[in-house]
Amino acid sequence: MFRITPQLSEKIKHFATFPQTGVSLRQMVMFGQNPTQGTLFKASQFLSEELPIRLAHRVQELEELPHNLSDMPSIVRVKNWYAQSFQDLVEFPHSEMSPRLKDIAKGMNKQADMQALPENSPNLAMPNGPTQNGRRGVSLSHRYHSAMDGVEWPVEMHAYNEKFTKMIEAVKRRHDPVVTTVAQGILEFKQAKRSHLVDTDIQAFLDRFYMSRIGIRMLIGQHIALNKGPSRKDYVGIICTRTNLADMAQEAIDNAKFICEDHYGLFRGPEVHLHCRKDLEFMYVPSHLSHMLFELLKNSLRAVVEQYGTECEEYPPIKLIVAQGKEDIAIKISDEGGGIPRSGVPLVWTYMYTTAPSQSLDPTFDKSDFKAPMAGFGYGLPISRLYARYFGGDLKLISMEGYGTDVYLHLNRISNSDEPLP
Repeated sequence: MFRITPQLSEKIKHFATFPQTGVSLRQMVMFGQNPTQGTLFKASQFLSEELPIRLAHRVQELEELPHNLSDMPSIVRVKNWYAQSFQDLVEFPHSEMSPRLKDIAKGMNKQADMQALPENSPNLAMPNGPTQNGRRGVSLSHRYHSAMDGVEWPVEMHAYNEKFTKMIEAVKRRHDPVVTTVAQGILEFKQAKRSHLVDTDIQAFLDRFYMSRIGIRMLIGQHIALNKGPSRKDYVGIICTRTNLADMAQEAIDNAKFICEDHYGLFRGPEVHLHCRKDLEFMYVPSHLSHMLFELLKNSLRAVVEQYGTECEEYPPIKLIVAQGKEDIAIKISDEGGGIPRSGVPLVWTYMYTTAPSQSLDPTFDKSDFKAPMAGFGYGLPISRLYARYFGGDLKLISMEGYGTDVYLHLNRISNSDEPLP
């Protein structure tokens, strides 16, 4: 079993003093178009510097959680995963990079003619501005650059890129069960305290922790996709430059209706009326959008079925309306599922709060980002809001008790918002 040595602990503390560097969706796309081995090598150098800093921040926080949450067995397990991944990353370049590649890396950093990426705009989900630990984040242009053409790259650079990609794939696999393992840690904490409530400071920790995880997995997933190429049409890594809103919404509707009808044993569940231009496209990560729409529709379908009962012959339809503005694409999902009492609305954004029957976590579950058994765990809405905020959007809810609920999903269509780095 992996253990954090005193030497590793000191190194983690040192890295945790450095600020994290945010990347916008537009920067990822500009960098990833037609990448050469040189740009992929440059990206691997950025990740080998950036990922240990992000992991160190999380290990440090996991060690300093309030109310003895840090002592829960599942939280200790997650902390060890992060520390092990930190160790894999900080040790990798020294053992795998040849002297020639080290010289090339130094030369790249000195090149003045490399086209720098544009600066980001602040993410509105960052209430305290872009400073961390009293230090201002480093401009991305100094560390992450766009394409360098007309250069013949050595064979060992390709081999290095492949080895680095395999290593971060292993890191990503190691972290697959993090969401459910942290959830298990919160359950252990509640049992130890004999309390059904989770304190606001722990809720804030979970927001920071899961937001950081989204960012880490986005960087790793994008890097793996670019290296594994060739990419699909209209894709740069895992980002689709022409994400079709109508197609994505219809797919989420079909999936959510199937789950609803299967769960309640219905011949025909509530209808979802889609109002969206067929040609409305924008740049986004389809897996993120799919996850948010699916969770929101699932909530509305469940509310309507439970309001009217499984014997109802004709349920009131749910409406999904998409509007395009200059800054945002806004999606409204309206249901007539009885609504939520006004006093209960703030609770829907808290982890482990749910109106569904409580379920137990499957200890063998560890394989998926988006298919986690979250119905009944109270993770759907808060995690969806983090996905929206990650690229500068937001998720809001307005409810009329006795009638129904409207949720508003705002997506930043300019795509230049900085990551909200906790």
